[in-house]
Amino acid sequence: MTSPEPFRLTASQAQAKFKDGSLTVEEYAKSLLSRISSRDSTVNAWAYLNPDLVLSRARELDQIPPEKRGPLHGVAIGVKDVILTKDMPTQYNSPIYVDDAPKVDAGSILTLRTNGALIFGKTTTTEFAATSVGPSHKGPKTGNPHDPSRTPGGSSSGSGAAVGDFQVPISLGTQTVGSTIRPGSYNGIYAMKPTWNSISREGQKLYSLIFDTLGLYSRNVDDLKLLLDAFQLVDDEPEPLEPFKIQGAKFALLTYPTPEWPEPGPGTAAALKKGAELLRAHGAEVEEITLGEDFRPMYKYHLQVLTGDGRVAFLPDYYFAKDKLDPLLIDHVHNKGGHARKDQLKAFDGLAAMRPKMDALADKYAAIIGPSALDEAPVGHNNTGSAAFCGPSTAMHIPVVNIPGFKGENGMPIGLSAMTSRYRDQHLLRVCRELGKIFESEGGWKSEL
Repeated sequence: MTSPEPFRLTASQAQAKFKDGSLTVEEYAKSLLSRISSRDSTVNAWAYLNPDLVLSRARELDQIPPEKRGPLHGVAIGVKDVILTKDMPTQYNSPIYVDDAPKVDAGSILTLRTNGALIFGKTTTTEFAATSVGPSHKGPKTGNPHDPSRTPGGSSSGSGAAVGDFQVPISLGTQTVGSTIRPGSYNGIYAMKPTWNSISREGQKLYSLIFDTLGLYSRNVDDLKLLLDAFQLVDDEPEPLEPFKIQGAKFALLTYPTPEWPEPGPGTAAALKKGAELLRAHGAEVEEITLGEDFRPMYKYHLQVLTGDGRVAFLPDYYFAKDKLDPLLIDHVHNKGGHARKDQLKAFDGLAAMRPKMDALADKYAAIIGPSALDEAPVGHNNTGSAAFCGPSTAMHIPVVNIPGFKGENGMPIGLSAMTSRYRDQHLLRVCRELGKIFESEGGWKSEL
């Protein structure tokens, strides 16, 4: 049996080969660059990529003695182009910042570099990671790797597409509503929004201080754990040595969060049904739940807080170059929705009051399973799809993982979200490792790339 081409390796698999000497970081980087070269005109996942810089850094990593190598040695990581990188431009997909290149790393990038990661390039995003469409409503240029006529989602468009297309094993996104989890579902990969504020956001363009969270993409759970360990996300409870057991575990199925949310499309509805059937077939207990009256205003409150935070976040850009700013962001600055500060405070405090209630609900189950997106990725690039179903986890600050494995009516991937209470990120990964084995092998979707 022949070994897979290096670009197809997960980060964990590549690291094993670095350790046994069967693959150098430079060889690995060349394979990834070759994959990008052959697919870039189709997927368009990169806002900035300098092959010479990548290979130079790869050679430097190869020269580090084995005993001095970091835990992320040689791991290739794409970075959403709203996160500062000292050796690459950070342009926010904004005409205001074309070729702008601050010489500083964001806190997350500094952590990854000092742990040995190979920062590969900058991936595409909607403008300031704050719109569902591209500049002047033209949409992001990035295509879904499984059907380039469809969106890869957003705002972390390139990060999701690059991992889904085997161009890098890991990438960073951000999430303010659904900008990490939705692309995870659309691209058929794992996506994680950790507990809010558990990873530094220093040097990351802010839309909402209350919601913005660094997002993580990979093609398996082991690679997500590499990142959580590097960022030192540790649960209060000691991490068990034995694998999580699905049989006998209790899950909640969040089929229809509240009347404020839209109904799921046929593909997502089918995925929820099949996911529950698979869990029951493997011996788990599945309880269907909806969020109660206490949570009814969540969606409205989320948008109100977001509007208030947007007024603050985009005011500097408005003063600097409002003629180049997306109309949606100008509307934020102008408070076009007419939101009173008193209403925004009510929303802010209302969400804060809901979070302990959500934690208490989540702690009754191994995880809460819910939809990641309305349905499979829509056709076209003028809109990155609805983020409605991602609202609960973002507003409640809880960790969430998109698990791939299901498919829609057009054969495109659909994922389901697994959620738990705040600061139980490692617990959630243990659960998702076993859920992923079931959903990926029996859910009905396989990548053909």
